[in-house]
Amino acid sequence: MLQVARSSFYRWLAAAPARAARRRADDVLAARIRKIHKAGDGTYGSPRVTAELRDQGLDVNHKRVARVMRERGIVGLHLRKKVRTTVPEPSATPVPDLLGRDFTAEHPNQRYVGDITHLLTGDGRFLYLATVLDLGSRRLAGWLIADHMRTELVMDALQAAARTRGGTLDGVIFHSGNGAQYCSREFEDACRRLGVTRSRGKVGTSADNAAAESFNATLKRETLQGAHRWATAHQARLAVFRWITRYKTRRRHSTLGHMSPINYEKTAGSTPTAALQPCPHSGATPVVQQTDRGVWVVRSAPGIGLVRTRY
Repeated sequence: MLQVARSSFYRWLAAAPARAARRRADDVLAARIRKIHKAGDGTYGSPRVTAELRDQGLDVNHKRVARVMRERGIVGLHLRKKVRTTVPEPSATPVPDLLGRDFTAEHPNQRYVGDITHLLTGDGRFLYLATVLDLGSRRLAGWLIADHMRTELVMDALQAAARTRGGTLDGVIFHSGNGAQYCSREFEDACRRLGVTRSRGKVGTSADNAAAESFNATLKRETLQGAHRWATAHQARLAVFRWITRYKTRRRHSTLGHMSPINYEKTAGSTPTAALQPCPHSGATPVVQQTDRGVWVVRSAPGIGLVRTRY
């Protein structure tokens, strides 16, 4: 005989309809989660799924989403060990590190990072992807895939970023590793023509360009989804193009309040300039906070304290 108090048994029995209703609600939620998970190519974990559900108008707790996903085996992708491809140029003229591992920017089109990563195909050959990533919005402003690692690869990627920003990158900082392409005289001249100030980390220290390394790792993780290579070069190019298009326009970025880079730029750009002026009484500068529910300007009001205004 079970050692259960009579009152406990009847409480459990009385709660049976509520438990059944909760299971049905979880099943409905799981169906929506699977749809979002599939639309994200099976890459979204619970934080991005939660943001997507909230954006669809469902007020749901992130812990519940995590529980439902865990119970039903719905998981996102996890980081794999990355491969270092930088080939140092020992005779390069020194360039200072202007970021100091601070991979942030107050606004888009101020600070960029770039890198080259390899794309392995089924016949054992490599393609190479050069990227130019905006630290202000995490937008991939420029990129190029080629079957070589010549200096033109990184120059053309930088030129693509300039076209994205209206034809010039005057006044911006571009940070990279110490690969021979980024240390070349040709790349130096290209930066000078575009008005770009170069920045480089230490030789052999990938952490000095961690933002670019992280982007490359995410791209490979979410396109390969556990595989080690693409079947053909054509398949690799198509997969990368499709992923980059989704990344810029739809993929939610955790550091942007789970917004896509382009939506973030549009939303951040809609914040009135007057809202960002220092307080005339305290002199305190307002702070912009980006969340999955919009852009908020936080300022200090005399006699009131902190005031948050949504835009």
